[in-house]
This record gives sequence, C-alpha cells and structure tokens, in this order.
Amino acid sequence: MDFHPKMADSSTKISDSKSESETNKKADEKKKKPAPKLTPMMERYLEVKKQHPNSLLLFRMGDFYELFYEDAEVAAKVLGLTLTSRDKGSSNPIGMAGFPYHALDNYLQKLIRAGHRAAICEQVEDPKQAKGLVKREVTRVVTPGTLTEDSLLDPRTSNFLVSVSVHKKSVGLAWLELSTGRFQLTTCSTSDLADELARLSPAELLIPQGLEDDGVFAESALTLNETVLTERPPWSYVADTCLDRLKKHFRTQSLEGFDVEDSSHGVVAAGVLLEYVQETQRTSLDHMTQLENYRSENTVHIDEATRRSLELTQTLRGGHRHGSLLQVIDQTVTPMGARLLADWIANPLTDLEVIVSRADAVEELTQNSGLNRDIRSELDETYDLQRLAARVATGRCNPRDLVWLARTLKMLPKTKALLAARKSNRLQDLESRIDLCEDVRAAIEPCLVDEPPLNLTDGDLIRPGFNERLDELRELSRGGKEWIAAYQAREIERTGITNLKVGFNKVFGYYLEVTAAQLNKVPDDYHRKQTLKNQERYITPELKEHEEKVLTADQQSLALEAELFHELRQMVGQHLTRLQQTAIILAELDVLTCFAHTAMEHRYCRPELTLSPVLDIREGRHPVLDQMLPSGQFVPNDVLLGNDVESTAVEGQTEADTLPSLDHGRVQVITGPNMAGKSTYIRQAALITLMAQTGSFVPASEARIGIVDRIFARVGASDELSKGQSTFMVEMTETARILNTATDRSLVILDEIGRGTSTYDGLSLAWAITEYLHDITGARTMFATHYHELTDLAETLSGIRNWNVAVHESDGDVIFLHKIVPGSADKSYGIHVARLAGVPGQVITRANQILDTLETEKTDEQGKSTIPPRQTDKATQRQLNLFEPPPHPILEELKHLDLDSLTPKAALDRLYELRKGL
Repeated sequence: MDFHPKMADSSTKISDSKSESETNKKADEKKKKPAPKLTPMMERYLEVKKQHPNSLLLFRMGDFYELFYEDAEVAAKVLGLTLTSRDKGSSNPIGMAGFPYHALDNYLQKLIRAGHRAAICEQVEDPKQAKGLVKREVTRVVTPGTLTEDSLLDPRTSNFLVSVSVHKKSVGLAWLELSTGRFQLTTCSTSDLADELARLSPAELLIPQGLEDDGVFAESALTLNETVLTERPPWSYVADTCLDRLKKHFRTQSLEGFDVEDSSHGVVAAGVLLEYVQETQRTSLDHMTQLENYRSENTVHIDEATRRSLELTQTLRGGHRHGSLLQVIDQTVTPMGARLLADWIANPLTDLEVIVSRADAVEELTQNSGLNRDIRSELDETYDLQRLAARVATGRCNPRDLVWLARTLKMLPKTKALLAARKSNRLQDLESRIDLCEDVRAAIEPCLVDEPPLNLTDGDLIRPGFNERLDELRELSRGGKEWIAAYQAREIERTGITNLKVGFNKVFGYYLEVTAAQLNKVPDDYHRKQTLKNQERYITPELKEHEEKVLTADQQSLALEAELFHELRQMVGQHLTRLQQTAIILAELDVLTCFAHTAMEHRYCRPELTLSPVLDIREGRHPVLDQMLPSGQFVPNDVLLGNDVESTAVEGQTEADTLPSLDHGRVQVITGPNMAGKSTYIRQAALITLMAQTGSFVPASEARIGIVDRIFARVGASDELSKGQSTFMVEMTETARILNTATDRSLVILDEIGRGTSTYDGLSLAWAITEYLHDITGARTMFATHYHELTDLAETLSGIRNWNVAVHESDGDVIFLHKIVPGSADKSYGIHVARLAGVPGQVITRANQILDTLETEKTDEQGKSTIPPRQTDKATQRQLNLFEPPPHPILEELKHLDLDSLTPKAALDRLYELRKGL
C-alpha cells in the first residue's frame, strides 16, 4: 500500500474560444509544476509511516491522535470517526481523522478487535521547550498478541503471542503472555501442531513468510478463527542468531539452566518471538525472567477435536464460554487464579504425585470450610499482582497500579498466617514461599496518596509531607496564602495604608489595591497597573517576583511528582522476581480454594487416583448439566470400565495368592434411543477423568480413576466446508487418528461412529473399529451406538461389556429414564422419537412396517446377527491404517519368495512371470 499523498494537479477552467494548442500548452505547464510542498510535520508523518507500513499510525498532535491518508479512511470506518481533510482548498486534500489522547485505550481496543495493528507515535519532548518541530517517535506498536493494559485485555483469560518455526517433520513452538511475562517453548510434530494451537488459542501467531500457503500449516491454522497471522522475514529464523538473542536477554551463557537444549527447534521459535516483542514494545522486558521448557509427556494429550467435543472452554454451538466446563467450575476470586485454572483445565497432569498433592490440599480445605472461606475473602481483596508487576517492569504502570500493588501486599500477612500449621505438603509449601515484600509496601504507602489520579500528569499523587520541596511548590502554586498575608501586613505597616489589600486576577496577576483617599501615602516603588473609579492598583518588584514563582510552581510541582514516581517505580521494579513468585502462589491458592468451594457447594467427592487401567465412578454426574439443570433433575450414573488390579491386592499376600482382579471390560458398547442420555453419559466420564487429573474433586459419590495419557472424544461432527471435507470424512479422519495414536493407557469415547454413510457401510466400520480397539489398542473405550448388532461382539470378545439406557414402556408410551444399566437395548425407539417430534402418524405407521421387514432380514432363524465373526489369527492383528488398501497378490508372493535358494536365472524367469500378471 502506498501511503504517500496523491499529488493531483488543481484543475483550470479553459475558455471554449481558446485553441487546442493553447489548451495543450497549459496542460504541459501544469504537469511541470512541482508538487505542493508538505509541512515539516507532514514530512515527519510520512517518514514514520514508511517505517511502519503495516500498522495504523496514531500520530500525536497536541491533545489528539491523528491519522492521515488511507489510515484515516480505515480508522473512520472501524472507529466511527468523522473523516475530514487537511488543505481542503487544494486539489489534493489529505484525508484526516482523530480522537482525544485520553480516549486512546478505548479506540485501541476497537482497532485490535478488528484485527489491526497500531503504531503509537508520541511527542517525546515538551512542546514548550522544543525548538522548531516537536520531536516525535514511535514508542510502541500495539498488536493483538502484545497487549498489556487491563482495559484492552480480558482479566480472566490469557492473551498468548505464539511463534512457529518449521523444521521438516517437526515444529518449534514458543508462546508468551506479555502481560505477565510467562515465556514457554516446546517442540512438536507437524501432525500435533493443530492440537497445540487449539490448546493455546493464540491472539496472534508469528509464522515464516510463505508458510500461510503451506498445505499442512493451512489445515492446522483453520481452527484459529480469531487469530491474527503475522509473517516474519527469513533472516529472523537463523538458529544461532535466535540463540544469541535469548542468551543476551536472560544474561546467560547457555539455556541449560532453563532445562532447554540450545539446539532445540523451540529455541528458534522463541528467538523469533523475542525479536518481535523487542521491536514492537521498545521498552524494558525485565519481567520476562524465565524460559520454561513445556514437556507434553507430563500432561494429558487432548487433540483439537476432543477439546471441541468436550466443550472444555467454549460450547460447540456459538463458541460461548457460558455452558463450558471452565465456566461452571470457575469460582476463582482473582484474575490470576482464573487464568491459572484455565491453564490447568487445558493441561491435565499425568504425574500421580503432583495430582495427589493438589488433591490433598483441596481435601484439607474442604474439611475446614471456615479456613477456605477466610482465605478466599482475603484473596478477593487483592488485585492482579501478575499484570501489575509486569506493567511496573515495562514502565507502563500508572499511580493507581502501584497503590493497588501495595494493597495486595497488605493482604499477605493475614493470608500467610491462615496457611500456617497446615497438614498438606502443598499448602505448607505455598505458605513457606509467600514473600511478604514488606520493603516494597513500605516504600509505596508513605509516598502515594490512597486514591491517586489515573494519569501522572494530573498531579496530586504524592502524599503531603513526603517531600519538603514538593510541599513548598504546592503552597506556591496555590497562591502562598501565608506569604501573601505576611506581605500585606508588612506593606500596611511600612506605608501606613490601613486598608491596603493584595488581590489577583488572570489578566494582571497579583496587585496591591489602594483607595483614592490613601493615594497620598503610596511610596515611590509602587508602579501603577490599573486605575478604577475609587481605587488604584499597583505592583512591586517583590510581588512580581512572587508571582513568577507561583506561575512556575505548578509546572515544577508536576515535574517533581513525576520524578518521585519514576524513582518509586524503579525501586519496585528491582523486586520484580519476588513479586512474580508471590503472584504465582496467590494464583494457585485461589485455584485450590476454588476447587474446595465447588466441591462443598455441589457435593463433589475426592477421586482415588491409580496407575491401574480402571474407570470406576459411582453416581457420576455431568459437571455442566448438573449445575445448569434444576437441582435434583440430573440422573447420576455409574461407570465401570477397565481392569482394577490394585483393588484386589491384600496386604501380606504373595503374588501367587492375589485374588483375581476386578475386570469390567476394556470396551463398553452403549445402546439406547436418541435423547436418552448416551452422549451425556460418555462425555461426563471423560470430563470427570480430566477434572480428577487436574487435582480437582469430581461430581460423584465416589470414584477410582486410572491415570490416562490421552483423552479422545469423537462426539458429533459437522461438515468442514473450509477443508472441503464432509461430515463422514471428518469422522473417519478423527477415528483414524484415534486408532493410530491411542495407547492402552488412553481413554476413548465414541458416539455414533459410521452414521455418516450407508447403514451397512457404517455398521461394518463400527464393528471393525470396535474389534481393533479391543484387540490392538487396548484403550478404555466407551462406544455409544445405534447399531444394536454391535452388542453381539460381547459373545466373542472377552473385554466388551454391553450397557444400555433404561426405558419404561406403558400403553404405547415410552419414558426415557436416563439410567445406564448393564445389558443391551432391544429397540432403538427412533420412530417413537419421531412421533414425539410431530412427524405425521401416516409416516410413523409406514416406518414401523419397514422396520419390521429390515430387522427380520438381518437375523437368522435363531434371531442372531448374520455378521461373520472376526478372524482370531494373531498374524492378522497388526496395526493397519484405517484407509490402507488390501495387499496386492504379487506383493504377497514376492514377500514369500525364498531368495537364497533361487538361482539368478530362476529369479529372472520368476520376475518375467510376475510381470505378465500385472
């Protein structure tokens, strides 16, 4: 885009009597005329704009930010501003739009939400002291991923800037929450990129130039509906340069101290990210004190489709937070805690020891509701210490930020005392690591007033008595009442003018007023300033000197207050690491007390975590529906799945004496009608498992849960038109991934696999998939289906158990009990559901006739399914791709040739024979 002005020539009206040659001559003269000369200010604007061609340039001019040319047109449209112009009388007026400087945050928010970047060009010198044009520089480039102001951010949601670097079959990934300074990196496979991006949900994604056109990346990025993509040049991705940049920032010789290998691909992504932040922020980044190596093996892997299906952070329909798992369990009282809770939900743990330590803390808090209530009450009085500390480090904090920081620190002693003598190791550890930061608080409280102004330039933010010189200036700026009174008394005594008065107005400043009757007493050093009807007004050198002091005292007062504030901010910034550590502790304490509060309020139980492949949940409830439905309306259900080895061991027994383990089967086939609760049942099992592995209590009367490494949910589908994929293609792609990546420690929930194609195709696939999960994968699997034929698998596969949704029939009416019980359903009741939906009775009658015919033809004389049993030859049970074609006969024959016994002549003859068969 060309941001330079279009220098169109001014038009000249030509008389009809003029000859064609004269007209052409005039036109040539016009072309030779130089372009109108721009003002120095506009020349500076164009110079800065050239440096930031991809950003809307907000150019500070006095009390306004102005935009020009194409930027003004965009801003007028997005912000609803009036589009005006400079040089209206010229043939080429310059488009112009602007807004008051104090409304910057409001307009920035609109620009960022519309996907724009904004370069803020400030006046970096005092206009009163400037010689010529006021110096202007871009102090910051604001992008969706680099926001730090509370007014531009959702306080309860992390705002991630993510960087990607591609290296053949692996991807370096780094992400930063600039408003808190948390900086992380990892390396993942290209196939996992979409899952990682879904987990992070970045506000802005940095990618190499041209990557957007890459097919693999484009498919991964399709889930990022609201993410702004920002391309970076190739030279930003030089590995050595990226490593050096990180080492320079962290002041280290290597990154080994952060448990990061210098050669890892994540280092390149992190280096690119750091470069971008340094370019855009142009300020201190001292709050970025650590680089964390994110290890996916320590967390449950949840792919992008599963996150959507389980509605962890937003609903499938509409993408709203309300109705998601995060929304119903988020009872945190601080923004820090809310963000950490979202992080825990997105990254459930696989480390049994850490999970148990969290659960121990939650249990202790639930057993002492008064303690839990008191801690939450203290936390509720705190501010967002993480983001406050970050704004201090970047130099963007205002006076209120420091006061809020001090108020938060003021709550720490009582919070620390409440945690004293706790039993759980987790709470003991949190208590021991709380740094009261008393010296920081002691520096802020005596310096700043209780309710300071938002802007530093408003003044009156430093407490009276804190600085003697400031107090003097303030007294002068308010007129120096004591000095004026003393001066007036001295002059009365000196002149003998008993009614002499000192006055002030904005026109003449300070003056001495003498009545007409006393004019004969006026001394020679009084200089007449104004004559009124009955009095004269005078000034003296001493009074004039005092006036100059008063007029400059206000400016000096503001400057001194700014100096004192900057010194205070710098002092607080020196304790940044301590403040960040305490903020992290407060956030975790908020989440733990939130878990305890939710557990007590909604009758949750503490789950027993084990390494056995078991899922034993008694009277489990869906955590979202349980809260959203009227009390007592949700029907709880048991989940009995897997092999509970540990529960049968008895102390003192040898391995040979151990009782047989409780085996509930690795695969549940759940049948029943639509609307009866099958999908809810399998979803709640996955959500309860996920909650348990965050350290939370769960909605059940009791639960024993074997740690899972992955959770897969294939629940519902919609056409992916943007990918050119149908519902069935999406379904099969996601199913293929499950079959190829699930392990015997995974949890798989499937809903109606195969329904996107013909009945027989769908049934065949569902049958084969179930066999594969049972024989090859061994994952704990819950399969809700309408294919009643699948229930026959329990007769030939030892690990399959049939469950169904209980239904009560009475006089032709059907009542769904929403209770899951052992056994298989004998009817689907789909036609009954159609009748409830209002389908005409004639259609219902005919559908029943057709159903009777179809059901008869699919069973033999004994009523058994006619589907043949699977082959049990172990040699056939190798892991195949779901879409792999059948083996070619010639390839099979080649595999079985005894090459060692064939002569070269015989081998050549055999090859000729095989070629004839092609």
